[in-house]
Amino acid sequence: MGELTFVTGGARSGKSAFAERLAARAGEPVVYIATLEPLDEEMRQRVARHREQRPDGWQTIEAPRALADAVEAAPSDATVLIDCLSLWVSNRLLLLGEAPASAAIDELEAELDAEIDRVISTTRTRSAATIVVSNEVGGGVVPPSVLGRVYRDLLGRANQRVSLAADRAWLLVAGRALELPPGD
Repeated sequence: MGELTFVTGGARSGKSAFAERLAARAGEPVVYIATLEPLDEEMRQRVARHREQRPDGWQTIEAPRALADAVEAAPSDATVLIDCLSLWVSNRLLLLGEAPASAAIDELEAELDAEIDRVISTTRTRSAATIVVSNEVGGGVVPPSVLGRVYRDLLGRANQRVSLAADRAWLLVAGRALELPPGD
């Protein structure tokens, strides 16, 4: 059964670098599932820098919306690194527009839950580890916009689901990793 590891923290806390070190240490081939959708030149440059920093031989799958499909397509004996859940939730939410109706939000949450269930169940059938990176949204201020609050709520619930299913969970603060105790 594949181990599931959850890595969270604030923006620029070091979570991606930490997750990449975990993946490299696993000793298997690595499939890097990228959820960022580079929509402008600055983001395209960031993506290019990140790709250059990854070890040769790591396979990258771009999956801005179909996360479970990407995890299911990865070889079972490869460590899967998902970076990141935050952008995946954002990508899916932004498809609803600036002022989504509550029914659309409820439908999206059900879709996200089902896809997270697929990711978790696929992880359990794999022989290699799966590492999921996500931003922690529980320590900030309440967003001033409806869309921001909906995003915080959706991502917060997604983070909880993955974290509670994970075998190990880490919180990154200023580049330092703190292992979280098992969930109930």
